[in-house]
Amino acid sequence: MRTLRRAVGMPIGLPAPAWLVRLGAPLVMRTDPELALYGRYVVSKRLEAEGFAFRFPRLDAALADLLGASPRRA
Repeated sequence: MRTLRRAVGMPIGLPAPAWLVRLGAPLVMRTDPELALYGRYVVSKRLEAEGFAFRFPRLDAALADLLGASPRRA
């Protein structure tokens, strides 16, 4: 979330209790609340083995591309 806030220029983020995320995610975002509540770090070994290279291996660069900005550093 810190990286996303930096990318959009939001200086602070208010905490959201889990019950609010569980309520709001399906209603507002139409997504599974578990995506927001539990982090996942996943690396595809098969893609690596096949020689695939991600265009944006880091989140800050991917968000900058999506938002049309240059990545900001902390």
